Amino acid sequence: MNRPRKPGPDKRSEQRRDPPGAPARRAAMRLLDAALRRGETLDQAEKAALRDVPGAADKGLARALAGEVLRWMVDLDALIDSATQQVLPDDAKPRMALRIMLAGWLRLETPPHAVIATGLPLLSGGPRRLAHGVFSALEKAGASLPDVPSLPAEVATRWGEWAGAIAAGLAVPPPLDLAIRDGAETAAWAEKLGGVSLAAGHVRLPRGARVEGLPGYAEGAWWVQDLAAQIPPALLASGGVSGGVSGGVSGGGRRALDLCAAPGGKTMALASAGWAVTALDISQRRSERMRRNLARTGLEAEVVVADAFAWEPGEGFDAILLDAPCTATGTCRRHPEVLHRIGARQIAEMAELQAALLERAAGWLKPGGVLVYATCSLEREEGEAQAARLDLEPLPIRAEELPAGLAPTAEGWLRTDPGMLADSGGLDGFFVARWVRR
Repeated sequence: MNRPRKPGPDKRSEQRRDPPGAPARRAAMRLLDAALRRGETLDQAEKAALRDVPGAADKGLARALAGEVLRWMVDLDALIDSATQQVLPDDAKPRMALRIMLAGWLRLETPPHAVIATGLPLLSGGPRRLAHGVFSALEKAGASLPDVPSLPAEVATRWGEWAGAIAAGLAVPPPLDLAIRDGAETAAWAEKLGGVSLAAGHVRLPRGARVEGLPGYAEGAWWVQDLAAQIPPALLASGGVSGGVSGGVSGGGRRALDLCAAPGGKTMALASAGWAVTALDISQRRSERMRRNLARTGLEAEVVVADAFAWEPGEGFDAILLDAPCTATGTCRRHPEVLHRIGARQIAEMAELQAALLERAAGWLKPGGVLVYATCSLEREEGEAQAARLDLEPLPIRAEELPAGLAPTAEGWLRTDPGMLADSGGLDGFFVARWVRR
């Protein structure tokens, strides 16, 4: 005879009994699982991971906890291992819960009693007792994190002599950078927004501002774009404004191609400088976002949704900007998951695609036309190695074309990393090179 099954615990009832902040911790665990086990970006995982989290504040807390764990994971794991007799597997749930608990305590300054109350509901039974014991031991010992996060060993090896400076730039999340539609109004917008400007056409605000609520958003006076990402479109002209990233030599209605253009920051920069822009991207969804951005800013560009390897322009271009698809390891300040989800396979795949796109773009350039290649990657295979193989005449980048504090390499290229301009808030890691067709 079948015995009646005992009713199991009501998950929803358990969650209703959770202390405030516990749903955010569960969401942080889902974000981390997506990044570390499935190789997703936090942006890709966010919709599903945050679906049950009430309120913008808790959603922001979940994202902050996940980000701090990914930024400091090597050091958090070292603390956990110092307080356990047997090493927990990397993907063990108690380790993940402890990472979140320690990040809340040591990085977000959550009081220990609140850390325990909100962190232990992530576990049940024995693992809960284990996590409680490990956290309590570390609290009693006065555990702390180093001033600079440790990089994963594979990443540190890849970045070589840059690794120490880059790691120093990862200690805190980045500020908010804006690109000003009219570079002549930079000072006015810096004052109106309460920010600082590091270059013409650029304003920097403290992180945490709600973008849609800032002055100038509705009328499209600016768009969000890291300082490093603002440099490549300005370099399409053969001359630039000293110390600026906006203005250059006006496009004067000449034809420019923004290849792999979405979501449109560089397209808007080119359009605001007077170029007649064709913005090409393979993604319909991202291209729609670009159209919305253009509409908000009142700027015009021809948006083409097509595969660059199948599309053919009717005529050549005076200027081409190829901000190529890449591993995006240079964005590790704001996307620390790249420290853990990018490896040799992804780098090799991107490098092969970049080489093919560069060859394709070079064939569309008019005589006298300028080609700028950029990636937001810190990998040499995606930067220096690509620039060295292209058979066009180099057009070296000059120091006076760059924001103060940045300088071109001996080859006339630009290499930025998160450790640069640290006193001003840093910038993303980019590689940029430029050529002209004679």
